[in-house]
Amino acid sequence: MKCIIDCQVVLSRAPEGPLASHIGPFARSLSKQGYSLYSIHQQVRLASCFSRWLKQQGVGLRSITSDHPPRYLRYRARHARPSQGDAAALRHVLEFLRSEGVIPAEKMSACPLTPAERCTRGYERHLREVRGLASATITNYVPFIRSFLEDRFDDEPVTLSHLCASDVVSFVQRQALRLHPKRAKLLTSALRSFLQYARYLGKTKLDLAAAVPAVANWSMTSIPRAIAPDQIRQLLASIDRCTAMGCRDYAILLLLARLGLRSGEVTFLELDDIDWNLGKLSVRGKSGQRSDLPLPTEVGKAIAAYLRHGRPQSTSRRVFLRAKAPIRGFLGQSGVGSIVRHRLLRAGLDAPTYGAHQFRHGLATELLRQGASLSEIGELLGHRSPETTKIYIKVDLNALRTLALPWPGGVR
Repeated sequence: MKCIIDCQVVLSRAPEGPLASHIGPFARSLSKQGYSLYSIHQQVRLASCFSRWLKQQGVGLRSITSDHPPRYLRYRARHARPSQGDAAALRHVLEFLRSEGVIPAEKMSACPLTPAERCTRGYERHLREVRGLASATITNYVPFIRSFLEDRFDDEPVTLSHLCASDVVSFVQRQALRLHPKRAKLLTSALRSFLQYARYLGKTKLDLAAAVPAVANWSMTSIPRAIAPDQIRQLLASIDRCTAMGCRDYAILLLLARLGLRSGEVTFLELDDIDWNLGKLSVRGKSGQRSDLPLPTEVGKAIAAYLRHGRPQSTSRRVFLRAKAPIRGFLGQSGVGSIVRHRLLRAGLDAPTYGAHQFRHGLATELLRQGASLSEIGELLGHRSPETTKIYIKVDLNALRTLALPWPGGVR
């Protein structure tokens, strides 16, 4: 006897087993996340079969664990041809049941932390809760500090008062040999930060941060790799804005090209960040600080077109969403980077890179050529230090020619 689930999925028989009453809500959950009818049918059918197998195994609802899906898939492989999405479908079933509180979340067996790891955890909390540093900075600093403490104390208790300048210097000297200059400079920044933290706790009386040796890393050694205005025009013209994905990608690329936003700033942009009445955009920068930027008409129209005709229905407050199920915002800034790479390849452009940052460099370079000052460019790009903006002096060739000394003996 056929059974209809949630008015859209037809099964050959009614669900049975511990998941029977949850098959319908599971189907509705998949529909809300934007899965296609075909995908919903496949996942619901597999969930029903999984539930029947659990009943045969005598497994109750509260006893289901992450060990059961692979066991069922091995059993299923002996009776039916496996499908590529079976494992993901069963993972979705368990995630749904846990989100609904139907089955308990599995507790991971926590391994005891080493003394170095415990000290590092305290430093990490300090960076996040007291200093309010960006997650990217914390992610970069913490591994260096864990390595430093493990190198100095091994598995013994961490006694910060026993640290001395020679511990710091020898660690930097050994590590700097195998690190890229930029990473080595990041190491020294992390060490200074940690040693200031140790003094803040009262664990050290000496200012060991001053003992951290400097690493040679000449600033502005390279020229910013900026995409050319003509390439931007070709790229934008190559996008089919009649499709939902085209509307989204066009708006994203305009934000990168016209406002010089970082990929992370585009990724985490929310609907409430746009003030349509005043024509401005509130952007959360690298340090978590917000800055207001004017919203150019061209950019505003592109975002509005996406919101009206391309953005899937979702409870998410993110402006830009994934085009495929599950419908949600990008998990990280790599999503925007993938869009840039994909669009450049489709347009067949020989751009300086395949990354999103070249649009930021391109905007700064073009503004400088049009006569904008470095302070104006730095303010638009959200640079906290004027030194960061000075790298664009190197691309202003006309200004640099005025500084060139004449060749001895004149031109031949």
